[in-house]
Amino acid sequence: MNVSLEANKSLVRRYYEQMWNRWDLSLVDELIGEGITFRGSPGVTVRGREGFRDYVLAVRRAFPDFHNRVEELLAEGDKVVARLTYSGTHQGELFGIEPTGRRVSYAGVAIFRIESGRIVEGWVLGDVHGLIRQLSGEAGRPA
Repeated sequence: MNVSLEANKSLVRRYYEQMWNRWDLSLVDELIGEGITFRGSPGVTVRGREGFRDYVLAVRRAFPDFHNRVEELLAEGDKVVARLTYSGTHQGELFGIEPTGRRVSYAGVAIFRIESGRIVEGWVLGDVHGLIRQLSGEAGRPA
C-alpha cells in the first residue's frame, strides 16, 4: 500500500487514540492544520485550531469519559474515512438535555482530508438520533 496512505491512516488513528481518548490537546498543533474546517456530529462547524479546541472541550464537558473506538480506517488520495463507536457518560448539557448520568454508545463515520501531514478538514456524522434516544431514556423502545 502507498506509504502516504498508511501515514494518513496512522495520523487519524493517533488523532483518536492519543488526542481525543486521552484529552491530550497539546497534540492539536501537531495533528491539526491551522485553518481546519471541522463539522462535528452535533451539527456544529468550527474553523481554525482554536475553534477546534473549543469544540473538543465542549464534548469533554458533556462526556468527560468520551471514548472513540476506531472500528475501521479506509484511505484514498488525501482522504481517510473512519468508522467509529463513540461512548461516554452524559455529565453535561447536550442538545438542551441536562446531564442524565446515562452511559451511551453510538456509531459514527468521520471523513478527513490530510494535507502536509495534518488534518485540514473533518466531517463527522454520528447517530445523533440514537444518542438522543439514549439520553432521553427511550433507547429500549421501538422507533
